[in-house]
Amino acid sequence: MDETKEPTLVTTFAALGDPTRFAIVERLLEHGALSAGSLQDVADISPPAISRHLKVLREAGLITQTVDAQRRIYAVAPRAVQAINVWTMSHADFWNASLDRLAGALNEVE
Repeated sequence: MDETKEPTLVTTFAALGDPTRFAIVERLLEHGALSAGSLQDVADISPPAISRHLKVLREAGLITQTVDAQRRIYAVAPRAVQAINVWTMSHADFWNASLDRLAGALNEVE
């Protein structure tokens, strides 16, 4: 992906659809910026495989990479999380109506 282009939600959700990449983003959300070495244990895969997952996440705009001497430091890109939040909240009426229907159906069963 051309890094000058703004990532789309389709790209974002596709990247998050992989369990390893989702786990990486979850770890970064919980702990803040981390080195690649600190992310090795999110899955039972090789360091080169982790690097490939990090590349996909970078290209999707979900994480950023900075260089600190010989270490690569990764962090969640706030704009990506904000875009997911905006999309989710824009569909709040759908989710609320669905939950209301579910609650009604459950009440009828009781």
